[in-house]
Amino acid sequence: MYKQLIRPILFCFDPEKVHYFTFSTIKLLSKIPGFSGLFRALYEVKDSRLETEVFGLKFKNPVGLAAGFDKNAVLYQELSNFGFGFIEIGTLTPKAQDGNPKKRLFRLKEDSAIINRMGFNNGGVEEAVLRLKKNNGVLIGGNIGKNKVTPNEEATSDYEICFEALFDYVDYFVVNVSSPNTPNLRALQDKKPLTELLQTLQNKNLAKPKQKPILLKIAPDLTDEQLLDIIDIVNETKIAGVIATNTTLSREGLASENKIETGGLSGKPLTKRSTEVIRFLAEKSNKSFPIIGVGGIHSAEDAIEKLEAGASLVQLYTGFIYEGPALVKAINKAILSRK
Repeated sequence: MYKQLIRPILFCFDPEKVHYFTFSTIKLLSKIPGFSGLFRALYEVKDSRLETEVFGLKFKNPVGLAAGFDKNAVLYQELSNFGFGFIEIGTLTPKAQDGNPKKRLFRLKEDSAIINRMGFNNGGVEEAVLRLKKNNGVLIGGNIGKNKVTPNEEATSDYEICFEALFDYVDYFVVNVSSPNTPNLRALQDKKPLTELLQTLQNKNLAKPKQKPILLKIAPDLTDEQLLDIIDIVNETKIAGVIATNTTLSREGLASENKIETGGLSGKPLTKRSTEVIRFLAEKSNKSFPIIGVGGIHSAEDAIEKLEAGASLVQLYTGFIYEGPALVKAINKAILSRK
């Protein structure tokens, strides 16, 4: 029903406006008695064999929603009814910011892809915390970044502010230094600044009575040498794991007119590269840390490939937009069929 009826209508309109319209609609429907239960009945797969323990957390299933969809933690409770095992909110920054000028979100229908140059638009971490205080049992990841106006030399402070503010309200953290849409942010992926940033956060983490897993989200555009550096950094700082991957700057093989737009590309064109990065990290590290696989998952087969390549969990974003919530159910059923 989604792909045949709902998606063609939604895709007639501006993608950013549709995003907020969809949020409002889901929010409204979820307030009507019975609708949340209906969503769960349609899309949730309940089976103890899907339960997955990763970095000390128990996930009811290994399929999550990636950061960027619910940046401000406004819909995580309702979105969990579509069968997700966990929801990652953010990217959040210390202060609210508008992000980049509109238009900044583009569909590439011929390529089943999206280009975004949102620029960490969010209402600030404190606003999100107020909503997270109302969480009723959803496993939440907190994706954190720096404000656009914060120079890289002071970036660590921004990540620390978000870490402290969110600590009591998320189950794990994701350090985002791989978005292409904040000027010079990816420079923080270099070995020295990245090690210092992660070690600072890990030191804060270790000072807590109970620690929270810290993960690093990386770009798909890193070279093999840079990926080996990532393995070294993870082992040195002893963070919990890696999310592979964020959006790409590559435009190779695209057919859509919108391929000329600047920003990060997500969707089917990223499927192969993100899986390659997962496999490389898993093999070269001897699976010494967990990996969450994300990037171009548009079918159950895509998800299984990432799990076979070495991912412990997977996340959806663009595939969820193109394929609809039935994709979550299909992946969980495919995982069960292999048990």
